[in-house]
Amino acid sequence: MQVLKSRCAAAILGASLTLAGCSGSKPVEATSLKPAAERKAAPDFTLKDAYGRPLKLSDYKGKVVLLDFWATWCGPCKIEIPWFMEFERKYKDQGFAVIGVAMDDEGWEVVNPFVSDLGINYRIVQGSDSVAQLFGGIEALPTTFLIDRTGRIAAMHVGLASKGDFEDGIRQLVEQ
Repeated sequence: MQVLKSRCAAAILGASLTLAGCSGSKPVEATSLKPAAERKAAPDFTLKDAYGRPLKLSDYKGKVVLLDFWATWCGPCKIEIPWFMEFERKYKDQGFAVIGVAMDDEGWEVVNPFVSDLGINYRIVQGSDSVAQLFGGIEALPTTFLIDRTGRIAAMHVGLASKGDFEDGIRQLVEQ
């Protein structure tokens, strides 16, 4: 009986997080792109991928970047990841890249099988609290940034945003 109660509680919690984002706070509405003059530089960082290769955000200058802070246990993240895979395929040749920053405490042990099962087609790096702090502290997952070709943050989405919101922003940035 206790196991059943735990499973029910987990299912209810999972459903509520899927609808609200992976935090106790209400998700913030997706924002449109900021005017270029109001954009702040994205903090540079270096994180390693599953093969130990460093990824430095500043190496992506000249590209439009979707930078996604996520976790394997996050329901809304699981909804957005297939969209990001589609965007990677669709816009890659137009100077666009997706970078996933996995925030799982268990690290590659849980991230690698998840990435493999989904067939994620973009770079995944293991995040850290210090990198999250560079971006003002990541308080909910997913938290996703759209970064323009000059390395400036054009938009930020906290919680589950719509596929159309992301794609509209990406389209505008790749056309600039």
